[in-house]
Amino acid sequence: MGFDFSYSVASTMVMIGFVFVFGMIIVTAIRGALQWNKNNHSPILTVDSKIVAKRMAVSHHNHNGADNTAMHHSSSSTTYYATFEVESGDRLELHIPPREYGMLAEGDAGRLTFQGTRYKGFERIR
Repeated sequence: MGFDFSYSVASTMVMIGFVFVFGMIIVTAIRGALQWNKNNHSPILTVDSKIVAKRMAVSHHNHNGADNTAMHHSSSSTTYYATFEVESGDRLELHIPPREYGMLAEGDAGRLTFQGTRYKGFERIR
């Protein structure tokens, strides 16, 4: 009797966990699709701005082989962001392509082009 009850509880917990994880994946996918659609329907704007901050977010990933022994490797990925301040004083943090991140410096003033939350470019004013 005790084994049947604990098996039932364990299988129910696994099912709840599976549904929760699967639900979170679906919610994240829907949010991403909605943001993509909103960006596509937003106007492309070019505004005077100043770069007030830059940051990087590094994610580390560990991968194990099928037998959890010899085939182990790790990798990392870096996401780059810049915060722009527009004339009104509002700030906007945007994901920046790696090739442009190194060319931007805090304090640079210029013309920021963006569409929704999508970075399109920054032209420095000399």
